[in-house]
Amino acid sequence: MREVNLKVGLTPKHPCSYLPGRLEQLLVLLDRELLCPEGYEQLLSAGFRRSGSDIYRPRCQACQACESLRIAVDDFTPGRSQKRIRRKNRDVRLVLSEQDKPEYFALYQHYINRRHRDGTMYPASRQQYEGFLLCQWLPPLFMEFHQGGRLIGVAVTDLLSEALSAMYTFYDPDEEHRSLGTFAILSQIQLARQLNKHWLYLGYQVDGCRKMNYKQHFRPHQRLIDGHWQTMKDGA
Repeated sequence: MREVNLKVGLTPKHPCSYLPGRLEQLLVLLDRELLCPEGYEQLLSAGFRRSGSDIYRPRCQACQACESLRIAVDDFTPGRSQKRIRRKNRDVRLVLSEQDKPEYFALYQHYINRRHRDGTMYPASRQQYEGFLLCQWLPPLFMEFHQGGRLIGVAVTDLLSEALSAMYTFYDPDEEHRSLGTFAILSQIQLARQLNKHWLYLGYQVDGCRKMNYKQHFRPHQRLIDGHWQTMKDGA
């Protein structure tokens, strides 16, 4: 990213979303000129992330646990368990949509209220769904997963010039045996290759957070550490 002076604000300290007993602060972008796909892609490479129409980055003085993670899609090779998950979902049909549909929120609500009753997203509401996933300056791409005529999962991703940025995946909790979260990432890697994109951004990896550990199994990947992207290979 070219050097620029960003206009940012700092949120008050609040309970950390990832590590119990810790407090977090966020840098929030105030420079509206960068609220566009081109600006966001530059900020992604510098460790920022989108939530709704806002762009933020963790800024905790006593903790550096959040590390941005991305996959160079041409370098990625699926492991044995990921190949099994792909085979397990051979009967799943993928449909791409650029429009938010009512059935998405119904599935999101079912997923959050069943799987994340202990989290800050519970109980799910339409306002929370829109404020988290939708964006005024970058309409997301919805990847629908269908099986037997049913919508069983949706992966929300941002389509950028050089990359895809995975936002969130939600699915029917009764289909948990399919490992649809992992399958959604594998599907986004495949889509990125088809669209000639270089990267798939997966947000933040927090090694101490059990719910985030699935990301580190996609290797090789890169993590943003001390301002530099470092490649993590098998066993790294």
